Amino acid sequence: MPQDLQFNRPLVEKYDRPGPRYTSYPTAPQFHAAFAEDDYRAAAERSNRAESPKPLSVYVHIPFCKSLCYYCACNKIITHNTERAAEYLEWLKQEIRGQAALFDAARRMTQLHLGGGTPTYLSNAQLGELMAALDAAFHFAPPAAREFSLEVDPRTVTPEQIHELRTLGFNRLSFGVQDFDADVQQAVNRIQSEAQVVALVQAAREAGFQSVSVDLIYGLPLQTVASFDVTLDKIIALRPDRIAAYSYAHLPELFKAQRLIRPEDMPPPERKLELLELTIRRLSAAGYVYIGMDHFALPEDELSLARENGTLQRNFQGYSTHADCDLIGLGITSIGKVGDSYSQNVKETAQYQHRLEAGRLPVMRGYRLNDDDRLRRDVINALMCHGRIDFAAIERAHGIAFRDYFADALVELAEMEADGLLAIREGEIEVLPAGRLMMRNAAMAFDAYLKPEEGRYSRTV
Repeated sequence: MPQDLQFNRPLVEKYDRPGPRYTSYPTAPQFHAAFAEDDYRAAAERSNRAESPKPLSVYVHIPFCKSLCYYCACNKIITHNTERAAEYLEWLKQEIRGQAALFDAARRMTQLHLGGGTPTYLSNAQLGELMAALDAAFHFAPPAAREFSLEVDPRTVTPEQIHELRTLGFNRLSFGVQDFDADVQQAVNRIQSEAQVVALVQAAREAGFQSVSVDLIYGLPLQTVASFDVTLDKIIALRPDRIAAYSYAHLPELFKAQRLIRPEDMPPPERKLELLELTIRRLSAAGYVYIGMDHFALPEDELSLARENGTLQRNFQGYSTHADCDLIGLGITSIGKVGDSYSQNVKETAQYQHRLEAGRLPVMRGYRLNDDDRLRRDVINALMCHGRIDFAAIERAHGIAFRDYFADALVELAEMEADGLLAIREGEIEVLPAGRLMMRNAAMAFDAYLKPEEGRYSRTV
C-alpha cells in the first residue's frame, strides 16, 4: 500500500459507524422548508454582488431509468414511457431560463454534470436540446476551461453514441459498472457484459474524452473476495483515469428497491472490509492514488494533481477540482449551493411542473449558513480534502482562537490520536496514514448538529 494510506483491520472495524459523507456542511438533514424561493433569489443576488463573483457550476438531474437496479438509493423513476422524459425536458428548459435570469450574464459556467437516474435515458437528440438550452441561457467558458461530464449506464448507449456525446460538448464520462460477476449482476438486476464496457471505454478514448471514470460497488449480494478480484483485474486492464469504489449501504427499511435483494445473499460485515482491503491493495499496486473517501485516480489525473498542490475541493458530486463555484441544481431533487446557502428542489415531477407552470422556481427547502457554519465548513473541508487543519489559517479567516473554540472537538479526537489515526500538534491536526480511511470520523467531531442515527447515514468505512 502507498506510504500515505494504511489499512489496519482492527481500527477500521472499531471506527466503522454511521456518519455523514460531508458533501456539504451543514449536511442535508439541516435543510428546512422555511428557506423558500425568495431566500434563494436573495442568495443569488448576494452572490452577484460579491467582490469577485464565482464561476457557475450546473447539476442537472435526469430521474428516469428503464429498469430497476435493486441496490439503488437514488431518486429515480422507472418507466419505458419515453414521452415522460420528453415532457420533463420541456420543464427543464423552463427552469434553465428562470435560473439563468438570476445570475449576471458575465459569470462563466465552467462545470456541468448530468446525474440520475440515467442521464443517457435521454436520446442524444434530447441531450443536444438540453445542451443548446444551457448554452443559450448561460455563458459557457471556453472549451479548454470546461469540465462537462455525465453519468453513463453502459446498457443504454453504443460506441457511436459515445462519439456523439463528445460532439455535444461533454469531455468527461463516468461509467456505472458496479461488478462484472454474472451472479452478482443477476442478484441486483443489472446485467451488462464486460464486452459492452470495454467497447464504450475504447470509444470514449477514441473520441477524445479528457477523463474516463468507472464506478464500482463493494458489499453487494453474492460478492466474494475471489469474484471481486476478477472484476478488479478487468477494471485495472481498462486503465480508467478515475475509479470510484463505493461501499454498498444496505438500508431496505429506507429504500424499497433494496427489499428485492434476498437477505441470505448479503455478505457478512467482515466481507465488506475484506473487499475494501482488496480494492485498496489492488488499485494501489496498479499505480492509482487514493484521493479520499471512495476515490482513486491515476497520478497524472487532475484530482491527483489537486491533492498534491492543495487545491482539491469537495462538493455534492464528491471530490472536484472546480468546487469553488456557485452550484445551480436543476431538475427534481437537485441540490444547489449559491453564496452562503444550500437549496433543494421539489422531489415529485407533479410538484416540479406545478411550480414552473406558476412561474416559480421549484425550490422546496434549503439552508443559509451562519458564521459558525462557515467556520466549521472550512475546518471539515480542510480535513476531508487535505488531511490537515492549519489552526493559524482558520484563525485568520474567522477571527477565533482554534484551541479555545474547538476545545470539545479536540477532546473528542483524543481517542483517534491515541489510536495513531491522527496527530494533534501545537498548530495543526494531521491525518496519519492509518487514519485516511476514517476522515469522516474525524470530521464528525467538528459537526455541531450531528446526532448519529443508524437509519440515516451510511457507515463511515
